[in-house]
Amino acid sequence: MNGISRSQNSSGRRWISLSRSLCALISAAAGVVFLWPAVIVVEAIFDPGMNSAARPKLARRLHASLSARYEKWARQRVAGGKAGHVHVHDVAGTEWPLFGSVFYLWATEALQADWVRDPAPFPAEPRVAAAGAIDAAVRVVADPQHATWVKTHWGDRYLDTENVFYRMLLINALTAHVRLLRSAEFLPLLRAQVDALSQELDASPHGLLDDYPRECYPTDVMAAVAAIHRADAVLGTDHSAFVARSLRGFTGRSSGILGLPPYFADSRTGAPLDDSRGCSNSYMTLSAPALWPDAAREWYRLYEQHFWQRDYLAAGFREFPKRPGSKEWYFDVDAGPVLRGIGFAASSFGVAAARTNGRFDQAYPLTIEMLAASWPLPGGRLLVPWLVSDLEHAPLLGEVGILYQLATSPVPQTLSRHHAGPLPLSVFLLLSIYFAGGYLCLRIAWRCAEPAF
Repeated sequence: MNGISRSQNSSGRRWISLSRSLCALISAAAGVVFLWPAVIVVEAIFDPGMNSAARPKLARRLHASLSARYEKWARQRVAGGKAGHVHVHDVAGTEWPLFGSVFYLWATEALQADWVRDPAPFPAEPRVAAAGAIDAAVRVVADPQHATWVKTHWGDRYLDTENVFYRMLLINALTAHVRLLRSAEFLPLLRAQVDALSQELDASPHGLLDDYPRECYPTDVMAAVAAIHRADAVLGTDHSAFVARSLRGFTGRSSGILGLPPYFADSRTGAPLDDSRGCSNSYMTLSAPALWPDAAREWYRLYEQHFWQRDYLAAGFREFPKRPGSKEWYFDVDAGPVLRGIGFAASSFGVAAARTNGRFDQAYPLTIEMLAASWPLPGGRLLVPWLVSDLEHAPLLGEVGILYQLATSPVPQTLSRHHAGPLPLSVFLLLSIYFAGGYLCLRIAWRCAEPAF
C-alpha cells in the first residue's frame, strides 16, 4: 500500500509540475501574443505624434529594433551573392531589397533631423547608434550584384541610359551615406549620377524616361527628380531650374483624365497609357510637395476627391477611382491586395502622403489601422508585415516600410493642418480580437492551474 501511495504522490507531483508549466506557457502567450499588441495600439491611439507633425514614439522604438536586424540581413545579403542569380522578372527578389534599404535610410535621416532639433527623447544619436546598419543598407543598393536585373535590361550602360527606378534608389542611398556617415567614399559616383540623370531627363522630349525598356512609370520619374533635389544639399549643387522644368512631365498632355499623373506612360510621346492609380498617387503626392507646392496641393485635392474612401468599417485610399465598374477586389505586385476598393499599397504609402501634406485627419486613422493590423510583438517586431514580406529576399521590407511611414512629417510648403476625427470600426474590431484572445488564454491558464485532486 505504501508503494502505491508513493507512486500516486509522485504522479500527482509530476501532474502539478506539468500543469504549472502549461499554465505559465499559456499565460505568457496571453501577454506576448494578445495583450502586448493591444497595449501598443492603445498607446498609439493616444500618442500626440500620430496626429501632429511631431514624430510618433513608435518610430524611435521601431528604428532601434530594426537597426541591428537590418545590418545583419544586409551584410549577409551582399556577402552571399544571391542577388546575382534572381530571375529578372522576380520583383520581390530584385526591387524589394533595394527599396527596403532606401526606406530604412530615409527613416534614419528623418530621425537624425529630429535628434539635431531635440536630442532629449533619444538614448543615442541615430546616425551613430545605427552606423553599421546605415553602411550595410547603402552597400545593398550600391552592390553590382544587386544591379544584375537592370544590367539584363540595359546592358553595360545601365548607369548611363534611362533605368530611372534603379538610379533613383542609388542616388537616394548615396545621398544618405554622405549625409549620415559624412563619408566621401561614394561622393564621385553620387555626383556623376546626379549630373547624368538630370541632364538626360532635361534633354528628353517630355521630361520622362523609362524604368525598363518601353516601361515608363511617371511616379518613379518624379521620385528621381526629388532624389536629385535632395542630393543638392550634400553636393552643394543647385538643380532648382531643372526641378522647375521637370513639372512638364506630369502636366498638360502628360496628365491623366482625372488631372493626376498616370500610372503608366509612353516616354517617347508623353501620352498616358493607363489611368492614375492609388499605389502611384500615394507615392507621387509624398514626393511632390517639396518640388512643386502649388501643383502638389492640387494633386492631393484630386487624389482625395477621386480615391479617398471612408465608411463605418475602414478608411483608406482606393487603388482605382470611385466610378461605376471600378475594381473592388483585385491584386497585383504593385497594388497588393485590394479589399472593398481600398488598396494595400495605396493606403500604406498613403500614411506618408497624408503626413507629408499635413492631412492628419487621414494619416491618423490610416496609421492606427496599419498598426492594429500589424500585430506588434515585444522587442519591436511586427508579425504581419514580416509574414507578408518576401522571407527569402526581403524579410524586413514590411517593417522598414512602416518605419518610413511613421518617420515622415509635413514639409514646410504644406499649408493644411487637419486633425483626426473618430477611428473606424476596424480598429476596435482588431483590438477586441487582441483583448478577447488574451482573456481566453488567461482563463484557460487559470483553469489548468486548478488542483487536479
